[in-house]
Amino acid sequence: MTGVLTQSLSVLQEPVTRDCILLSLKVAALAMPLLALSGISLGYIVGRGKGPWIALLDFLVTLPLVFPPIATGFLLLLLFGRRSPVGVWLKHGLDVEIIFHFPGIVLAASIAGLPLITKQVQAAVRKDISSLIEKAQVLGKGPFIIFFRITLPSLRKSIIIGLSLAFARVLGEVGVTLMLGGNITGRTNTISLEVYNAVFTGEYDRALVLVVLLGSISLVLLLTSRRLATG
Repeated sequence: MTGVLTQSLSVLQEPVTRDCILLSLKVAALAMPLLALSGISLGYIVGRGKGPWIALLDFLVTLPLVFPPIATGFLLLLLFGRRSPVGVWLKHGLDVEIIFHFPGIVLAASIAGLPLITKQVQAAVRKDISSLIEKAQVLGKGPFIIFFRITLPSLRKSIIIGLSLAFARVLGEVGVTLMLGGNITGRTNTISLEVYNAVFTGEYDRALVLVVLLGSISLVLLLTSRRLATG
């Protein structure tokens, strides 16, 4: 047991392993605030709104859950590629490159995690707080007060659960990240991509350590979500 622990610590201290872990944490540090802001907003809009445009928005948000990640990444590659109108504008207008750069893997993580937080908030808005919002409107409360004094506190549990699931998805994302980031060692290879690299090169010990790390984080987040859901 001591030998396994020592070997695992040795693997974690290797530069390649350490770099991919740090990169994944940096991606999460940027993606999670974006997911919180966009996920809560979209969940509220889709949960409260009606009509064909709301249905279309709901479809687009849900799409990454059911669409193959590689296919999602390919569509984003076409949209943000260097020769696309958006890619050209970002490069020459803002000096920002998405494909095969750090912003690309942040975008991939955000797209992958967005449905998990949005659907949690959407379900809570439709089921739990619609009546509270309607009562507040009858009492003459404005939309600003309703959102920050009633909606957000009532959604606290759903937001925490959604963000926990989204964080696990951010760390485990592979397909979209592979298409947008290119799996460049030291620059765009996250923990999940490094598992693939380690298996491909026959470094099963390093792959196993990273899998256990991801599994441990996912287990903690899952248990936290279940406790909140039943609490």
